[in-house]
Amino acid sequence: MRYLIVLEPTATGYSAYSPDLPGCAATGSTQSDVEAKMRDAIELHLEGLREEGVPVPPGQSIATYVEVAA
Repeated sequence: MRYLIVLEPTATGYSAYSPDLPGCAATGSTQSDVEAKMRDAIELHLEGLREEGVPVPPGQSIATYVEVAA
């Protein structure tokens, strides 16, 4: 499965979340750290959904950049 994660810089490193999985988030000191933690968080989140009998949502979000005049 594939899920979009959004990374944001913070005062102490990075935070991340997945728009397709509300409540699934992680923090880390580096970009690679938060990506690894998000992978673990998503796996744990999906495991919890399955245990509760809740359907696992598909990854549907996409991201792109648009350019605007400065």
